[in-house]
Amino acid sequence: MKIYVPLDSAAVALGADDLADAIVAAAADRNIEVQVIRNGSRGMAWLEPLVEIETDAGRIGYGNVDASDAAALLDGKLSSLGKVDDLPFLARQTRLTFARCGVIDPLDLTNYQAHGGLVGLRRAAQMDQAAIVDEVTKSGLRGRGGAGFPTGIKWKTVSDATADQKYIVCNADEGDSGTFADRMIMEGDPFSLIEGMAIAGLGVGATKGYVYLRSEYPVAIRVMRAAVEAARKGGVLGADVMGSGRAFDMEIRVGAGAYVCGEETALLNSLEGKRGTVRAKPPLPALEGFMGRPTVVNNVISLASVPVIFEKGADHYASFGVGRSRGTVTLQIAGNVKHGGLFETAFGTTLGEVVNDIAGGTASGRPVKAVQVGGPLGAYMPVSKFDTPMGYEEFDQNGGLIGHAGLVVFDDSADMLQMARFAMEFCAVESCGKCTPCRIGAVRGVETIDRIAQGDGAAIELLTDLCETMKDGSLCALGGFTPFPVMSALTHFPDEFAAQKQAAE
Repeated sequence: MKIYVPLDSAAVALGADDLADAIVAAAADRNIEVQVIRNGSRGMAWLEPLVEIETDAGRIGYGNVDASDAAALLDGKLSSLGKVDDLPFLARQTRLTFARCGVIDPLDLTNYQAHGGLVGLRRAAQMDQAAIVDEVTKSGLRGRGGAGFPTGIKWKTVSDATADQKYIVCNADEGDSGTFADRMIMEGDPFSLIEGMAIAGLGVGATKGYVYLRSEYPVAIRVMRAAVEAARKGGVLGADVMGSGRAFDMEIRVGAGAYVCGEETALLNSLEGKRGTVRAKPPLPALEGFMGRPTVVNNVISLASVPVIFEKGADHYASFGVGRSRGTVTLQIAGNVKHGGLFETAFGTTLGEVVNDIAGGTASGRPVKAVQVGGPLGAYMPVSKFDTPMGYEEFDQNGGLIGHAGLVVFDDSADMLQMARFAMEFCAVESCGKCTPCRIGAVRGVETIDRIAQGDGAAIELLTDLCETMKDGSLCALGGFTPFPVMSALTHFPDEFAAQKQAAE
């Protein structure tokens, strides 16, 4: 009997490790032979730990199982959810990047290949650099961690650069609130990231790669390190990648938890052993990145999406999406929602569909007030913007940004003035201190919002002016994007700021 118990951090936090041990013990008491497989998460957070038992009819799921349920599970006395693949939240998704996550044993390379793994790398190994870059460009893949910069352009810049050494750096410093897709893929399907980095290496002529992983993800660190070792033994990494005659190897580096190290140049400084401060651009990392060499810096989901592009073809990947946003977006639904978790779908689904239909509205039962999309630096989108399609340009035209595609939902009890204050305070705490608009501006922003809260209506104009200065003058997106949540709160919920003045009067 094969029983799947997630090793995903969300499930582990809810007792999955104890549950796995309890199942083994209960099976021994009953003389039942079981194989407990620690898989990744399917992304339905409200059902974790989600246990699956393999049957002739498919994998049957059991939700919210804890160690005390182990005996009942083996005795067939626990109510099931039915076939996991048929659960509505999962069945309606378009899973390309996350097709294997939660399905396979994340550290079994043979299992990975049985589900389409390494098909893309084998194909890329037969292609020259230009053809690999062209395939990525044709797919329309864009950065999945920030502003959506075209991946193909970044790769071509590095490929065309002349240098004795080039690098692939994976930005796995997933620090945005309400985001967990990077962690899920590293814990549940690490070989997809490794394969994507190897293809990137072949495409630009890089022989060395690094994954910069946040220290707060101990399970992901353990799984990624084990996966890299397995990939070396399997010929996926090393001096002769998949018999291509070309070399690519990689290692895992762990950061110390600074939010600003999610910015690519601060990450590179940290990776080099320096203080994590932002670099001025130019020069671009694509030309002078890690150790001053041409470097591709991509997010986890960007790189993990590369294998499916080479497995199924660029045209197949580009057939999904809307406008210039091609492929799928990995929505991470969090906050005050009934059904939080990861939902992969083609770009183009509206924000309202995600919140009201897919997520099922608020967990509190109260009306939705706002959704912050794109992490702590993302805009607060009001209900009036719920017809906005999930697409980079579509969000930009409506004053928002998709970023890492994390969504945090708030009901009508949220205080939007305090949410604006939190954004400024967050920036003040996390600033690397390199530039004045971010370092000083965020501190002054907190003070200004406090003045508004105390009834100083004239400070609203000052806050607006300060946000413009931070947006135009900051060296990186930390200070430059902080005005998004602040100004969106002020723009869409002006009464909550004006009410402070009226209350004081």
